[in-house]
Amino acid sequence: MNIGVLTGGGDCPGLNAVIRAVVRRGDQFGYEFTGIRDGWRGLVESETVKMTPEFVSGLLPVGGTKLGTSRTNPLKSEKDTAAVINNIKQLKLDALICIGGDDTLGVATKLFQKGIKTIGVPKTIDNDLSGTDFTFGFDTAVSIVAWSLDRLHTTTEAHHRAMVVEVMGRHAGWIAVYGGIAGGANVILIPEKPFDITEVCSYIDKRRQRGKCSSIVVAAEGAYPKEAGGMITKDKALDAFGHAKLGGVGEFLAKEIENRTGIESRHVVLGHLQRGGTPTAYDRILATRFGVKAVELIHEGRFGRMVALQGNAITDISLADATSKTKTVDAESLRIAEIFLG
Repeated sequence: MNIGVLTGGGDCPGLNAVIRAVVRRGDQFGYEFTGIRDGWRGLVESETVKMTPEFVSGLLPVGGTKLGTSRTNPLKSEKDTAAVINNIKQLKLDALICIGGDDTLGVATKLFQKGIKTIGVPKTIDNDLSGTDFTFGFDTAVSIVAWSLDRLHTTTEAHHRAMVVEVMGRHAGWIAVYGGIAGGANVILIPEKPFDITEVCSYIDKRRQRGKCSSIVVAAEGAYPKEAGGMITKDKALDAFGHAKLGGVGEFLAKEIENRTGIESRHVVLGHLQRGGTPTAYDRILATRFGVKAVELIHEGRFGRMVALQGNAITDISLADATSKTKTVDAESLRIAEIFLG
């Protein structure tokens, strides 16, 4: 059996660990693997590499993805869709393991409906895919945020400033909530709850009146003020899946806080620092478990599925269910965060 493997969307710590696990487990079944270069673009243009146990040797702690990635959407045109289906046949791929987030797995879902045997592995920094408690890469991102806040606390306190830290999270604030709790943030702002800028500034000002001369605000990139009515974007350009380029909420907040309270304020955008570098031990293990399960689903002939973590068990759900809605921050996580704010 010849199995294709691709990684799509933004890179994420743990991708290489999945690739390694897929090849190592598949080798035990006697399977062959064809790596697709740069996500769906590689299937549109038929750019591949043979993957062997030697190819994946040493990948476990390595960040990024050895296969490369892109945000190519092959469903945007009938020509690209036809090219993908034709190249799958030409490459004689018996199945396709798609490692990615909502967009990548959305394509995998549509291809399965067209008769392609696909399996999904959930990869998203934002942890916003339905049906799985956590996605690999999320723990690493949260660790980076907490590490950053630990250091920002000292400089913020030294200068008696307010510091706004912008983190990833387009439609879901999981990184902001978990990273903010772990790093001792004073205010956490997420896309699920549009904020009132007057309330944020009043809260920071009251902290100062109580003798708290510094404050740290963690804001997901998708967080936005009620009066804005929508997310803050850098420009009007859209990616291949129709997503706007977010960014700017941190700068906006820092300026508003300083103008309204008189407290010197700065902003920091962690950006791709959250994606880069070696994965945590937790993400290495989760990614490995996901990769093993993906191959075992193929061995069982169960396609159109996505591997998932539920509790401590690795299970699977349909790709259609996994991509049907965004998993937003739950009420209990918000309740815990609110206990420690301030």
